[in-house]
Parts: sequence; C-alpha cells; structure tokens
Amino acid sequence: MMKEAMLYTKLKDDLVRCQLCAHRCTIKPHRVGICGVRRNEEGTLCTMVYAKAVAVHVDPIEKKPLYHFLPGSASFSIATIGCNFRCLFCQNADISQASKGGGYPVRDFPPEEVVAGAKRYRCASIAYTYTEPTIFFEYAYDTALLAHQEGIKNIFVTNGYMTEEALEAIEPYLDAANVDLKSFNPQFYRRIVGARLEPVLESIKKMHEMGVWVEVTTLIIPGQNDGEEELREIARFIAAVDVKMPWHISRFVPHYKMRSTPFTPVETIHRAAEIGHEEGLRYIYAGNVPGDPHENSYCPHCGQMVIRRLGYHTHSELKGRTCPSCGEELAFILN
Repeated sequence: MMKEAMLYTKLKDDLVRCQLCAHRCTIKPHRVGICGVRRNEEGTLCTMVYAKAVAVHVDPIEKKPLYHFLPGSASFSIATIGCNFRCLFCQNADISQASKGGGYPVRDFPPEEVVAGAKRYRCASIAYTYTEPTIFFEYAYDTALLAHQEGIKNIFVTNGYMTEEALEAIEPYLDAANVDLKSFNPQFYRRIVGARLEPVLESIKKMHEMGVWVEVTTLIIPGQNDGEEELREIARFIAAVDVKMPWHISRFVPHYKMRSTPFTPVETIHRAAEIGHEEGLRYIYAGNVPGDPHENSYCPHCGQMVIRRLGYHTHSELKGRTCPSCGEELAFILN
C-alpha cells in the first residue's frame, strides 16, 4: 500500500518535483526519486515505505549518539528501507540501499503501534534512525505527532539533507537530532556520498535556530577527511553555530565498499579532539573507541567528570544542569 507523499509539486505532463530533500528530484511517471522509495503514480507522488518498518529496537540514547539529550534513557528506534545518500562506507547498506536493488523484508508497523511500543518499554523518546528519516518523512511525521501527545520526545538521526520546508513541517514535533557532518569538502560529498555539502550545513543551522537540540557526528576516514585543516574547518563551523553543540568524532571501521580502507588511528581521533578544543568547542566525544577518556562528559569550566561512559553504559553525577563541583551551567537536556 502506498500513501500520498507530503511536500511535492505537480508539474505538467504528470511530472512531479519532490521538495522533501535537497536533491529536489523531478520524477517521471512510474519512476522513483534518488531515495528509491518515493514514486510518481500518474502525477501523484507516493511514499512506498509508510508504516513499513525494516528495523525496530530499543536502544540506549547514547547509541544515536546523543550524549546531552536525556542521558541514560532508552529510545524506541525505527527505520524503513531507503536513503537519499549512497555513502560508500555505510554500515547499514543492507537496508539503506535495499530499495535500489533486491528489496528487504519489512513488517507493517503503523504509528499507533510505534508509540504503544515506546510506552510499553518505557522509552523517553522515539528515534527515527538506522537509514535516513527524511525519506520516510510521512511515517515519522505521523508518529512524532502521536508521540508528543503522549509526552514522548522525537529524535532524527540524519544526514541533514532535508529541505527547509521539511524542517518547518516537522518543527513542532522534533526535539533533538544527531546530524552527520561527513566532511567539509564538497568533492568528498559528491564523490563518496552522492550529494552536496551546503544543504547539510544549512540544516544544522536551521535546526539550531528552531530550538532543536543538535549534536554533530563526523566519521573520520583515513585518507579521505582526516586532514587537520578540514577537521579544523568542521570544528570552526560548529563553534560558529554554538560552542556548546557536542561534536562526536568517530573512528572508521571498514564497511560496505570501503573495506580495504584501514581503521582510523586512535591518535587521529585524539588530535581531532585537540583541534575541537582549540576552536572553542566545549563538548567533544570519541566514538568507536571503548574506554577512551573522551567518552566521558566533563565540565568545561573546572574539568570535573559529570558523566562516566563505557560504550553505552553511563553513570551520571548530575543532579540538575549545573556542575556538582563548581556550579557551572552545563548544556544538557534532562527532561
């Protein structure tokens, strides 16, 4: 069953222009957009993945990763197949690229059941994750609306390639997002990802302006986006938006079409963290380096550890949003 899509314009000769993501695909009848899941049916744009879940899990919110939004809580996490990117290093390529060749088994899981599942497992939030929530926007939108009625928060784990129109539509119901800023090099985005850099930067700024809690993740890939100047540009951009915006710098693990690329040296992760601090960022985290000191949260004023982490396990010293040692106000959303 297909459902009429949101955010598109009808053109002559039964063409349609999708206005959901920054590709803004013009789609011929009986064809799909770049995402592979939005189809033109005789001049009506339809979503092919509404309420068709390919993954359903209860995750620690730290897995998103979100370290400053409801730390230590559980997030009911869902996805459909499809993505508007084609990242050569995708760790979920079996489902993100499924719509572009072969398909993948899915289950009917309407918004009402998603919210009921979140309540059943006492999740403080619902995360639209694993693939790209923008491409299953209608499903996420309807679920997010119901979730807010039940006091449940909504999270996008996203590549940030949505349009301003999409962000304005979801604004009343979107509480937090982790945005992948994969590089600061437009050529990297074109060659490795199949997209453009600028819309991602605009989405980060727009979400922050809307009051959505934003954390940024950069997967550092040896030989691709690990140059010090590029890392400094990323850190400088984030700091210009908000020095309190957390930056997750993750270690690359070979995946998909980049299996011959080596693991990121831990020294590179540590140098990126130094660069982030030099540019004024207050909260910087290492990903895929279990046990690293950069997994923990520290007060940026006195250096006191306020949350200890080992992987997805957390121990918090916070009793509120102030440092228990010096009283500095900390950038956490706790309820």
